[in-house]
Amino acid sequence: MLSPTPPRPLALTVYCASSKRVAQSYLDVATELGRLIAQRGHTLVYGGGNSGLMGALAQAALAHNGKIRGVILAGFVERGYAQSGHEMQSVDDMRSRKRGLDELGDAFIALPGGFGTLEEILEMISFKQLGLHHKPIVFVNTNHYFDGLLQQFERGFSEAFIHERFRELYTIVKTPNDALEVIEATTR
Repeated sequence: MLSPTPPRPLALTVYCASSKRVAQSYLDVATELGRLIAQRGHTLVYGGGNSGLMGALAQAALAHNGKIRGVILAGFVERGYAQSGHEMQSVDDMRSRKRGLDELGDAFIALPGGFGTLEEILEMISFKQLGLHHKPIVFVNTNHYFDGLLQQFERGFSEAFIHERFRELYTIVKTPNDALEVIEATTR
């Protein structure tokens, strides 16, 4: 019996928090995702930060010899917020940062985060809705973090603000491994 073909290497853009004040359970999930991305031979693309979930994600990928590409604001580099030890693109404004993260990724993963994370992943959903890309979008719903947002999506569907056909724009999973399995299955 032939063994299954390993998935092709992908560049996975991960949006997540940089806050240092979050619960350890969120940091653990970011660490797990960074480790899995590296072990599966994918490239981590992320916001370049060295704290919070961003830092845990990158440090885990680095610890497992992963390939990493960060896109960060020049001002953050100057203030010491950039993770070292991997490829880093420094940009002058948020539009350039977001464009870099978008264009480098073959798929998008949202871990818990604040306004920036939500804005970035919602923009990717909006762009997919408009047909500007056809890449997988996955939310890792750690500790039910995204339940409120998903409830708002449901209201949008039920009140006809969002057409039913757009339910397939994104996938909700519980674990980092589930996220990678969904992405690998849809990008073969």
